Amino acid sequence: MTSRSESPEFSPLAFGEEFTAVPAYKAASTTSVNFSDLLAPPLQLHEDLKSGCGGQLWPAGMVLAQQMLRYHKNSIQDARILELGAGGGLVGLGVAIGCKLDHTLYITDQENMMELMHKNIVLNGLESRVKELVLNWGDSLPEEVITEKPNLILAADCVYFEPAFPLLLTTLEDLLELCKEAVIYFCFKKRRRADMQFMKNARKKFVVEEIEDQDRDTFSREGLFLYTFKRKP
Repeated sequence: MTSRSESPEFSPLAFGEEFTAVPAYKAASTTSVNFSDLLAPPLQLHEDLKSGCGGQLWPAGMVLAQQMLRYHKNSIQDARILELGAGGGLVGLGVAIGCKLDHTLYITDQENMMELMHKNIVLNGLESRVKELVLNWGDSLPEEVITEKPNLILAADCVYFEPAFPLLLTTLEDLLELCKEAVIYFCFKKRRRADMQFMKNARKKFVVEEIEDQDRDTFSREGLFLYTFKRKP
């Protein structure tokens, strides 16, 4: 799918300074997710906040997963895929179910999310295709990631905790240096002024382009934005 430069009316940098409400926290439960009928069989996603807010379904993950399933399902078979800040694994597991992949797909987050990610891998019978991995933003990349050299990075709702923004940018830079032709698919919900500053800093470091999507007008009204990041020449 081709990218285009962003339209000013939907740019997160053009938004006002008001906060966007975050989703209400829910009790632990298992949800069946078919991504607007793009996925059959549906993903079984166990949501549990005991290890942190990443343990529930967040809206940018839905947008990014639908983008991948709708537009890239038949073009990423040989991709080496890694998801950052995966939480329960919504995006990566959805892609693993809906796409034929030649390589192991890695879903990564902090140590406290490993139990939930593994539970969801097993719940969907994906043990042979998906692996959970600790990847702390700002730290050196794990040896397994360095060996794999992922060329397709998925990141949804990673723009949330402001003190982690510089660490996230460092990790994104490291991944694009590791594999210079890699593409990062990046979706986030604009909640505060600091998110605008994150995107300004991202533009200094990467080639940032907005992605075409048939639902763009709908999710843009909810403060959701979808981009690719690529290494600058």
